[in-house]
Amino acid sequence: MSFTEQVKNELARIQRDDKACRTAELLALLRMSGSFVTGSRGRWGLEFSTGSSAVARRVLVYLKKDFGFMPSAMVRQGRRLRKKNVYTLVVQPSEMGLSFLNTMGLSPMAGVDDSPFLESSEEKRAYLAGAFLGGGSVSRPQSDYHLEMVTQSLRFAEEIVKTMAFFRMNARMTDRKNDYIVYIKDGDEVSEFLQIVGASQSYLDFESVRVVKDMRNRVNRQVNCETANLQKTVDAAVHQTHMVQRLLQGNTLSSLSPKIREACEVRLSHPNASLSELAAICGITKSGLAHRFKKIESLVQAMEESGKTG
Repeated sequence: MSFTEQVKNELARIQRDDKACRTAELLALLRMSGSFVTGSRGRWGLEFSTGSSAVARRVLVYLKKDFGFMPSAMVRQGRRLRKKNVYTLVVQPSEMGLSFLNTMGLSPMAGVDDSPFLESSEEKRAYLAGAFLGGGSVSRPQSDYHLEMVTQSLRFAEEIVKTMAFFRMNARMTDRKNDYIVYIKDGDEVSEFLQIVGASQSYLDFESVRVVKDMRNRVNRQVNCETANLQKTVDAAVHQTHMVQRLLQGNTLSSLSPKIREACEVRLSHPNASLSELAAICGITKSGLAHRFKKIESLVQAMEESGKTG
């Protein structure tokens, strides 16, 4: 089972005792995966399709319990590679169907303004849950963080973005062919979305994987940083040793100043030590010892320019 299926199965089991919340969820589901069915004499019906049997049952219960419909149900095998079942509910065209569509603001002639159904925060939560149940997907937490909801309606996509903004989620929107995608790619916001819509167990699963993943990433970053620092230390030690050896090709230790001589001796005696370790041995600051090695490098450069070394 994919993580998306896990989340949808959990959302489809949520018990909503408040009719207004059930209506908000149903509205989003029908906007996401519903279509109109036309009949004679201005009658209208609707058709709802989903790849989830749990979601199909939920819509069926809502239509029967709250609106008195007895939709016909069909199951067919999908045409895609995985050939998952597609569940379709049909409310035949009738005057009652037309009245229902008008009441829900789903009339073909109406725009998209779902604010009358989203007066409370709980109704907004149910609305987002319905949008995800109808056309949402979320990456498993082991991979990149990504949650999206896909619809063919620009205005509905904007309504979803506005509702998510109410919960301080910075959702973005893009288009792909004839679809509009509302998405979030931040781990904190994906986690928050799961909490908001009521997918508590999926939220806990997401966070447990995320904690391990983030810890592993921090460890990897620390190891990489330490490896880089170690490489810098090794490169610096090799360069300083090389400079000392070049300097001694044209000079004896006794001919050098005490400070430069000490720097040469301590580097040759401790070829693998860091600059900080050498500074501690000499009893001076790191910057002070670094200055001495810069002096050694300038002496080598002067020697090479005067032709004293190869």
